[in-house]
Amino acid sequence: MLYRTRLIIGLSLLLSTVTLSGCSGIGFPGVYLINIDQGNIVEQDMVDQLKPDMTRRQVRFLLGTPIVEDTFNNERWDYIRVVRRGNDTLLRRRLTVVFEDDVLVDVEGDYVSENWPEPDPEEPAEDSGESSEEIS
Repeated sequence: MLYRTRLIIGLSLLLSTVTLSGCSGIGFPGVYLINIDQGNIVEQDMVDQLKPDMTRRQVRFLLGTPIVEDTFNNERWDYIRVVRRGNDTLLRRRLTVVFEDDVLVDVEGDYVSENWPEPDPEEPAEDSGESSEEIS
């Protein structure tokens, strides 16, 4: 009787261990994982078309509706794009457009445009903690 109880407990533990090991992070070999693209799709050629003194309507036509419109500061629009690749790398890109009196005055973020002057190297750039680097 004692032997049978120990056998049942041992087999139950073994079965539980084998079952829970199926929940581990080891992926099934040969499975294709798709890329997941979220947010605003902003391309470099779209940013290159931005010029100072464009209206909000023109910017919205070029870039689309921003994903983040600050309710307390409607002079700033943020376009954010996150791409999770199938191999679990994460790519983040950010573009911020700033208006004054409904006219475009500044473009900031991960996209470089020839229409906007480079920031002064003597002034320290604000580090918001976000970047366009890949995170694995």
